[in-house]
Amino acid sequence: MAASRLIILGVAVAAAGGAGYVAKFMSAEKPKVTIAAPPPEIATSEVLVLNADVPMGASLTDKISWQNWPKDAVNDAFITRGAEPEALEEFGSSLARVPLYAGEPVRKSKLVGGGASFLSSVLPAGYRAVATSISADTSAGGFILPNDFVDVIMVRRAESASSATGGFSTETILKNIRVLAIDQTIQEDEEGKQVRVGQTATLELTPQQAEIITVAQQMADRLTLTLRAVADSNERPTDQADYLVSGRGKGVVRVIKSGQVSEVGTRR
Repeated sequence: MAASRLIILGVAVAAAGGAGYVAKFMSAEKPKVTIAAPPPEIATSEVLVLNADVPMGASLTDKISWQNWPKDAVNDAFITRGAEPEALEEFGSSLARVPLYAGEPVRKSKLVGGGASFLSSVLPAGYRAVATSISADTSAGGFILPNDFVDVIMVRRAESASSATGGFSTETILKNIRVLAIDQTIQEDEEGKQVRVGQTATLELTPQQAEIITVAQQMADRLTLTLRAVADSNERPTDQADYLVSGRGKGVVRVIKSGQVSEVGTRR
């Protein structure tokens, strides 16, 4: 066989092999490309939300706005535009019953209606707000702040003490009492000033405790507030100076004269 024929035959075989390889590659199954479906659109509801921090007792004016909120996460306590479309104007003049924070949904339970007395609104049912005079030396050097808990100590000159000796007697007449306000301030200073020396402390008292401290203010040479630890604030006191008002309703009148207490029976 001539050399030229061998060359032509070799080229033909190579061409046939190449064509077969290309045909096999082109006929191979191509991988399927799966296109993910777009996620379903989340249903939302417009909720009244705070856009700035609001201290206790401050107004919500210009600090609330409508914000889209996932519908599944809307609580029954939230204020929605669908249920109360006029809420922005209605609650704009309300006061914060407790400190509120930016991004928090507005709840009616945390608000005091515009024009309402703030202190009477935050006072628990059955309690009274009673003011007592204080100074730096009778209020832990000014470190007592609103919402702290204190004991009230009555200081009296001892009956048997002469003016030369200057003896005094002390008694804790009330325990674990919450301070509602110092003067007219019902929260700590926002600028980090943690010490405030006021002239008056407003205390949260039961009616019985209110009577006790009223009598004590007439009897005492001084009433002193002592600051309690936060860990002790849940302790429920079991004793107080009930004897100061215990004679009421039993045919006995308690008479206070020159700081001395005496009981006088009454006729029925």
